[in-house]
Amino acid sequence: MVIHGAKVILVPAAFNMTTGPAHWEIMFRQRAVDNQCFMVGTSVARDEKAGYRAWGHSMAVSPWGDVIGELDEKPGCLIIKLDLGYVDKIRRELPLLNARRKDVYSLEFKGEK
Repeated sequence: MVIHGAKVILVPAAFNMTTGPAHWEIMFRQRAVDNQCFMVGTSVARDEKAGYRAWGHSMAVSPWGDVIGELDEKPGCLIIKLDLGYVDKIRRELPLLNARRKDVYSLEFKGEK
């Protein structure tokens, strides 16, 4: 998606009480750095009475890998202004995307030629 110009990637997910504490934050931080874009992970709030107990902790991460906002496990709303110019700055200063091997993989969208 970044190769096609994405500067923000939204990921709706519901990690559980095992994978959430272990992987939720580190995954979003690393994907933000890998892709040099904002990553926004949205999760359902935790319901202790539900059959599936979600970790919650919706978060937004900068292209540098900094957590710029995070909720806890309770229902809530997080409002953050994303500076898309910051994506361009990071990509200029640390051009990781130039090392991508586009010759060994591709991303195609349905209906695209």
